[in-house]
Parts: sequence; structure tokens; C-alpha cells
Amino acid sequence: MKITQVRELLKDKRVIEEIHKHLWIESQKAGDSIGLERATDEWLKLYSEGWLKYHMPDKYAKVKGKAADKSKKPKDKVVSKRKRTAKVAKK
Repeated sequence: MKITQVRELLKDKRVIEEIHKHLWIESQKAGDSIGLERATDEWLKLYSEGWLKYHMPDKYAKVKGKAADKSKKPKDKVVSKRKRTAKVAKK
């Protein structure tokens, strides 16, 4: 995800709540506070994509669609086996 997309996520109160939950859970595991910055970084790396996919599927598709469009190469036209045999039979 790009930084602009991450910034948009951080404006959502639900994301902030999730980050605070992550902070609490990981701090409990560590026996000491891991800090909000570390919790935010970890949550964004580990869970932001899944959260976006579940809670905002339209936005997720848009984000993934743009990335996929850049990497798509034009595909050769594939002729099915059935069509190939039909063409051979006609000759």
C-alpha cells in the first residue's frame, strides 16, 4: 500500500481502535509497553490489507486494481482445443 492509502486508513476511527488493541495485546505479551509507533507500524504491515479487504471491499478492489493494471501484460489470444479441431475438420 502507498503512504497516501495508509494515511487515509489512519483517519478511520475503527483502524485506530484496532491499532490500540494491537498495542495492548503485544504489550501484554512483551510484559511492557511496545509503544504506539511500533504498534502502528506492525499493524499496518501485518493487518491493514486484510482489514481493508474485509471492511472496505470496494476501496480494496480499487487499490488492487490499479496495482494489477500496471503489471498486466497483453495476453495472446488463446484458441480452445474444441475450436482448433473444428477449424481442422472444416478444411
